[in-house]
Amino acid sequence: MSLFGKKNEETTSCCAGNCNAESMAKAEHAKTEGASVKILGSGCAKCNQLEAATKEALEQLGMDTTIDHITDFSQIAAYGVMTTPALVVDEKVVSYGKVLKTEEVVKILQKVRS
Repeated sequence: MSLFGKKNEETTSCCAGNCNAESMAKAEHAKTEGASVKILGSGCAKCNQLEAATKEALEQLGMDTTIDHITDFSQIAAYGVMTTPALVVDEKVVSYGKVLKTEEVVKILQKVRS
């Protein structure tokens, strides 16, 4: 029983009725498209090193994914990142404040894709 005697509304669908053919097709396309990968940083040498390591990792894994390099500080702050460079995979910050080696990026991408 909820507060003030009101009943909780229950939904019978896993997605609250938002499943339709169009949304399912978009989700399926996104899944096959590959992981969304972003580098957050000003474009300094360390940011570029992280981007190069990420490109190499994607090539090793045979993933055809473009890398977006976000340099706008307001967008970077929106991710909660205060120390760059940062790596974002599927809209989740997975690393910040250090340059990852290619092998480290490979492990992160494999974890995300499994």
